[in-house]
Amino acid sequence: MAKQLDKVLYTAEAHTTGGRDGAGKTSDGALDVKLSPPGSGKAGTNPEQLFAVGYAACFIGAMKAVGPKISVKVPDDVAIDSSVSLGPTDGGAAYGIAVKLAITLPGLDEAQKKQLVDAAHQVCPYSNATRGNIDVELTIA
Repeated sequence: MAKQLDKVLYTAEAHTTGGRDGAGKTSDGALDVKLSPPGSGKAGTNPEQLFAVGYAACFIGAMKAVGPKISVKVPDDVAIDSSVSLGPTDGGAAYGIAVKLAITLPGLDEAQKKQLVDAAHQVCPYSNATRGNIDVELTIA
C-alpha cells in the first residue's frame, strides 16, 4: 500500500511531448529540455540522465537534513557520482532501471560517513520511492 503524504511541501509540474524523442518543460520555465533516446547520439537528454541528477541532488539534501540530527556535519564539498542503467527485465517482457550512487564525503571518518549515508537513505524521497522496486547500490568513495 502506498504511503500518503501528511502534507504537500512542494509540487513540480511539467508538460512533456513526444516521449524519448520529444521535449519537456516545467510550468515555471526553470527547466526546458529537448529529449532523445539513450545512445542515439541525438541532441538532448534522456529520462535516465534526469533521474541520475535528481536522485543525487535529493540524496545530498537528505544528508544535509539528517546531519544535524546525528551530529555529523555534511562537508561543503560533498559530491555524488550517480549512474542509472536501463535494461530489460522478466526475460524482455518489461524494462527497468538500476541505480548506483558513489558518495564522496571528504573530512569525515568512516563511521561518520556510514552513519550519515545510512540515515539519509532512510529519509531520502527517491530512496523511499525506489526501495524494494529497483536495485540501488550505495558506495562511499
